[in-house]
Amino acid sequence: MSLPGPSQLVLDLEPRKPLYSIVAWPPEPLDTWMRRRQEQLGVRGFGLPHLNLRAPFQTSLRSSELVAAFRSVLRGEPEFEVRIKGWKQLPNVIFLECELDSTLRRLHDHLLEVGPSSRAVHDGELYRPHLTLALGVLPWAEPLLWEAVQPMRPPIDRFTVHALSLTREERGEVQELHTFPLEAAPDACPVLMTHDAEPS
Repeated sequence: MSLPGPSQLVLDLEPRKPLYSIVAWPPEPLDTWMRRRQEQLGVRGFGLPHLNLRAPFQTSLRSSELVAAFRSVLRGEPEFEVRIKGWKQLPNVIFLECELDSTLRRLHDHLLEVGPSSRAVHDGELYRPHLTLALGVLPWAEPLLWEAVQPMRPPIDRFTVHALSLTREERGEVQELHTFPLEAAPDACPVLMTHDAEPS
């Protein structure tokens, strides 16, 4: 049921070089809900549920240099809210789409300044923040899976991101290399329950 993974969604890759990403982890209620829906439907994404702020890329920088570069870029960045819009389907993928507001767009563009590095196809103008439910869905299964997710409602409709993480994928394993705390915002939003959320 699998299709090519993230390594084939990035331009100018070198074999044997690790892939790095900048991600935000969803809060526990949403993380648990996503994993249970994946188990229920017999699908998976790439690694644990996450929101990509920068899609997988390669770089000639050493890990320590990359950490220092992102630390510099993220210095003083405040916490931010992510709003969940609902289910979205693209060929071979079903995901929860998140709203691309001006804060998320600015932060994404800012993170792309770190390099030298390769650039993923879906970064830049094509960036669409999301939480992947199912990756590598075969064409015959797409309509069945799409119908199955329609009544499913996540337990929250928004969440606040308190930190970003630099991850590295090598030989099929994803490791968290470093966490970058964001500055607390005085009006940080609480986690809100949707009225029609299903139990986790």
